[in-house]
Amino acid sequence: MRLTLCALNSKYVHSTLAVWYLYAAVKLKCESCVVEGTINEKIDVIVNRLEETKPDTVAFSTYIWNKTLVLEVAKEIKRRTGAKILLGGPEVSYNAGEILSQYGFVDYVISGEGEEPISKFCDAAELDTIEGLSYKILGDVVEKEPYVSLNDPPNPYTKEYFDALNGRISYIETSRGCPFKCAFCLSGRCGGVRFFDVEEAKKNILLLANSGTRTIKFIDRTFNADRKRARELWNFILEKYGTEIPDGVCFHFEIEGELLDEQSFKLLKQAPPGLIQFEIGLQSFNEKTLRAINRKTDLELLCKNITRVLELGNIHTHIDLIVGLPYENFESFKRSFNLAYALKPHMLQVGFLKLLHGSELRERNLDEKCEFTDTPPYEIISNEWLSSAEIQRLHTFEDAFEKLYNSRRFALTCDYLCELFETPFDMYIAFADYVSHKDYSTLDKLTHLVYDYFGKLEEVDEGKLRDLLAIDRLATNRMGALPNFLKVKHPKMKQALNELERNPETKRPQNVKRAATPLLTENKIAYVDYDRCDYLTNRFLVKLTEICDK
Repeated sequence: MRLTLCALNSKYVHSTLAVWYLYAAVKLKCESCVVEGTINEKIDVIVNRLEETKPDTVAFSTYIWNKTLVLEVAKEIKRRTGAKILLGGPEVSYNAGEILSQYGFVDYVISGEGEEPISKFCDAAELDTIEGLSYKILGDVVEKEPYVSLNDPPNPYTKEYFDALNGRISYIETSRGCPFKCAFCLSGRCGGVRFFDVEEAKKNILLLANSGTRTIKFIDRTFNADRKRARELWNFILEKYGTEIPDGVCFHFEIEGELLDEQSFKLLKQAPPGLIQFEIGLQSFNEKTLRAINRKTDLELLCKNITRVLELGNIHTHIDLIVGLPYENFESFKRSFNLAYALKPHMLQVGFLKLLHGSELRERNLDEKCEFTDTPPYEIISNEWLSSAEIQRLHTFEDAFEKLYNSRRFALTCDYLCELFETPFDMYIAFADYVSHKDYSTLDKLTHLVYDYFGKLEEVDEGKLRDLLAIDRLATNRMGALPNFLKVKHPKMKQALNELERNPETKRPQNVKRAATPLLTENKIAYVDYDRCDYLTNRFLVKLTEICDK
């Protein structure tokens, strides 16, 4: 049998690990290969690539963000070649019977972990003996429960994997499952956490770090579920960094903030800036909401630990909230947002609830009158606590917030403007309402809308707003160019720049671009040298110098 494993990634820079696990499981059992693509490619381009492999069976790794394209590609490759179609992945693991009934061109579905089922499939085992494999026979659907293995999966880091990686973001998994059972998630449905061999994990870390990739993401759902094990791997990375792990490689972890302990903080304090990134789930500050989604959260401890991580000053920290959870109405979400914002994370992601197949919240949907899209990603439209109009308003809020705060392009401006409103949420929602039907697709258009809207408010010092916007633009734009409406002239600007060049301490470094602008509110110029960007803020340092009156 010729088996082609297909991965359709969200972007070229990503490299899903799933198909490489499957490839490692079958490479010695049948003629097999991996074909990767992205959801931004045309169907014919992907199908042509698959057709060239002359497959007997094509297996697709299926997620909410690629399911639509997977089905279109699968249908077309079936039409052209007659190949059998096998789907697997979280998007088909809990509705295998529905998939097989609805899509006649799909022959098999593997639910749950796929490495062992697909290996037996290649061995030509009797279909009814293969765990997790659903199929059709004489028009009837035979549906199996999602399979969970007790074994470590095969090592996915084959020569073929590294040949295909080509410097893209790489992924590593050192455990499966999750100790928590959040009602919106699937990770806790696998019966707890299964940890893989820690020494094998260390070997793989070194292999990936020396592959040319710059970012290694751990896909463990709760990396520090076992605190001692997490510290062992963090310590290994710290010890090897700069020698067996090249400078500039970054490691990303999804952790539970409450599980950080004193030993962890002591260890993490030693990490050089840029080595470690954390993603920490908050979801909500509404206690009733957290109980409804099975989150037993000590919010005081969680916030304390997030603050301590941020105070270390060396770890990029990303936290998130979810719109659309039970009992979280508009005012409740506003409170959750303001409390999360007060922590001052490097990134605060506002996401929208997705009713995934197999999740508890989807199964409870009829009781909670939740309306959601019937196609992927099954995103919430309305529920008992938020109307569709409120959710749409929060979508605009999220987009504006992403561009203003999470981009870090308006950091000083946002700090100033938040002081003039009752809460940060009030500032961002006011701007979001203003731009809801306006074009802010480019940075210049967005900057102009910020200046136009806030500059007209009575509480705002228009000159200070201009200066802060100009400094923010200089700090985040290597070109050093300001839009026309932020440009100002000063008769002694050239003289001030010459003074900087004559002073050895402020002389522009060789081959480094410098940009500058005079300020309206002070007799100073702001200038920046585009040499070193701060890892945590993704901003260049802007300095101020007096303009001499001579």
